[in-house]
Amino acid sequence: MKSNETMYHSRVKVERVAEQLDPDPTRVIPRFFGPGDEKRLRGIIERIRALERSEVSELVRGLRRSFQTKHPDLAMIAKSNYDAVKYLISDEPELEMKRRLLIGAYFTMEYAIESAALFNPSMVPAIMQDEADVGSTRFVMSLRATGEGHISSAVFRRGVIDRDNRIRIEPVSQHSRRLQVVENREFEKPTYQKRLIEIGAIGKFTNEVLDYLGKTFNSVELKLAIDAVWESHEFALLYSETVDKMVAISRANYDLHMPDLYDPSEFVIFPNSDAESHGIEDMRLVQFHSDDGGICYYGVYTAYDGSNIMPQILETTGFDRAKIRMLGGRYALNKGMALFPRKIDGRYLMLGRLDNENLFLLRSDDVLFWNEAELLLKPKFAWEIIQIGNCGSPIETESGWLVLTHGVGPMRQYSIGAALLDLDDPSRVIGRLAEPLIVPLEEESVGYVPNVVYSCGGMIHNDKLVIPYAISDRSTTFALVSLPELLEELTAFF
Repeated sequence: MKSNETMYHSRVKVERVAEQLDPDPTRVIPRFFGPGDEKRLRGIIERIRALERSEVSELVRGLRRSFQTKHPDLAMIAKSNYDAVKYLISDEPELEMKRRLLIGAYFTMEYAIESAALFNPSMVPAIMQDEADVGSTRFVMSLRATGEGHISSAVFRRGVIDRDNRIRIEPVSQHSRRLQVVENREFEKPTYQKRLIEIGAIGKFTNEVLDYLGKTFNSVELKLAIDAVWESHEFALLYSETVDKMVAISRANYDLHMPDLYDPSEFVIFPNSDAESHGIEDMRLVQFHSDDGGICYYGVYTAYDGSNIMPQILETTGFDRAKIRMLGGRYALNKGMALFPRKIDGRYLMLGRLDNENLFLLRSDDVLFWNEAELLLKPKFAWEIIQIGNCGSPIETESGWLVLTHGVGPMRQYSIGAALLDLDDPSRVIGRLAEPLIVPLEEESVGYVPNVVYSCGGMIHNDKLVIPYAISDRSTTFALVSLPELLEELTAFF
């Protein structure tokens, strides 16, 4: 019998739920495979070109038999990866279609998106509730899936919490499909110009490029403008670093689209830009209500390039298309930024751990730029002495904004706690737990990163706070807490 004892003793009862999401190595997506430099790639292509036509036909038939079920868009995938290497083929227009598809298949690999872990969940009520039974709530979850090389992507699940607070995750699709980047993306000049200023790339060259462009422009128009200004300068090489920055900004802000995608469990956001090349981490999903009555999902996450981290934001109303944008401003930094679910006094609000230690409140008139911040919470209790941060977006209650927090204590143990902020003035803390709600039990302390329980956001259902949380960076489970009991404890402490 494993012990349930911990060094902390919360007075709020926590009910752990048996439902658990474990990583599934059968969930794969296709991605480009480039085994070497151009010389090696040319050699591979020449060996494929040397194959007899009949052998090419047989290999293509074999690929369809083996992989078409898992990848219904196999031909499109192969063509896309062929397009990535066709510049190496001098007489490319003369190649027959089957050989092109075969070349594309040789430069394709399957990647098991969650072979290592499925963790750090956030959970929000679904926008559409018309199919839910009385007393039930449909929900959407985002999770961090990690595979070979510790590359993380964002994946999604749907489920229902019934009137008896039983959680059911809907069956996961047999397909995992990476959303496609919309190649000819649209940009707004003022926003693009702000980003150039932030990274110190504004100047003579960039101003001349911007003069070529209208109030809105697309990727092709940007490239044409850059090329035109480049050709007009006698010493254009002096601006090569500036050009790289202009292109990098355009690639970090992109749209995603999957025209025939209906099941969010198929939806995979795999790194698409240089800033995300080593992972998309810890999305904090929120159902956002605009002043005009519109509803959408926002998800703030960390982009990691192997050395640097950058906060980015997803915006979607469904699961067939999404916008990905960089966050800018002096306080768009570090991990763990979480957006409030509505504006307050006409402004966006965000929580963030700007200095790796304390929790800050940020305000802005623009959801993409953050230049105002004030200290909100410092580490205070034994279980959070090393650092404090949020575990997702604040949840609105009649008593105040409920914030799930995480704290790091001795032996780098992560625990989950809670705080309460004033509804009208969230800079005012009106409640805080002295003891954590969730501390890793013995059986939850073993995993890729031991002694960690962590959440990216919970939700309220039938007077229960539902907390999805990760177990030592490997799997995901759930806990239920009485909302009235928690709010009473939070306000009693203050």
